[in-house]
Amino acid sequence: MIELRSLRSGYGAREVLHGISLDFRPGEVLVIAGPNGCGKSTLLRAAAGIGEVTGGEVLIDGAPTASLSARQIAQKCAYMPQDRPAPSISVRRMALHGRFPYLSYPRRYRPEDYAAVECALERAGALDIADTPIPELSGGQRQRAYLAMALAQEADTLLMDEPTAFLDISYQIAVMDTARSLAREGRAVVMVLHDICLALRRADRLAVMCAGELLAEGTPAEIYGCGVIDRAFNVTLRRVDTPDGEQYYFA
Repeated sequence: MIELRSLRSGYGAREVLHGISLDFRPGEVLVIAGPNGCGKSTLLRAAAGIGEVTGGEVLIDGAPTASLSARQIAQKCAYMPQDRPAPSISVRRMALHGRFPYLSYPRRYRPEDYAAVECALERAGALDIADTPIPELSGGQRQRAYLAMALAQEADTLLMDEPTAFLDISYQIAVMDTARSLAREGRAVVMVLHDICLALRRADRLAVMCAGELLAEGTPAEIYGCGVIDRAFNVTLRRVDTPDGEQYYFA
């Protein structure tokens, strides 16, 4: 489990996160939501051991990330960034990079590494583009490629920054279904989403941020009921309950 304890982080002299405490729990899908520029991506980077921690601490299974090597962190936590470059390699080759934390010198892939990659490609819906060079992919296809690399890492915690961006509706649903499947397997799945309506329908827990602070966390029903989304986004959110028990949200 990853625990953020009074976490402060930023860029140079500019502090972005102002003492956030939050747990990433096994077996659940946690969505982090908030307006643009509130620090969501900075939080994920700090949790993944990539961003600078200027105060507080990040714990992975009880150990501060400051005491862990990059390899140890990568074996526990996979991170899918928002900005995704396009290296001149195939999707399958890039997914193999997700196995780096488990390789010893010299870096020779084992049969289990190739098996993990094929499983990840299938779960990410990327088998049909596995042999395509990354620069030739559309934005949505590139998204699936990076998801495959993160899944190939087989970490206990998966951090995803805007994993549904650029995806058509069928693949958005597929990504959320994959997140649910991973949670059922006992992994912690944490994602930043801008689609608050999708988050309310598919998350186990929501954490709402604004201006570098955590305003509230709880179940979708708790978050909707307390009105924090209206305050954070300056909108009026409404819920519609259908006769068959489904709930839909509109702003």
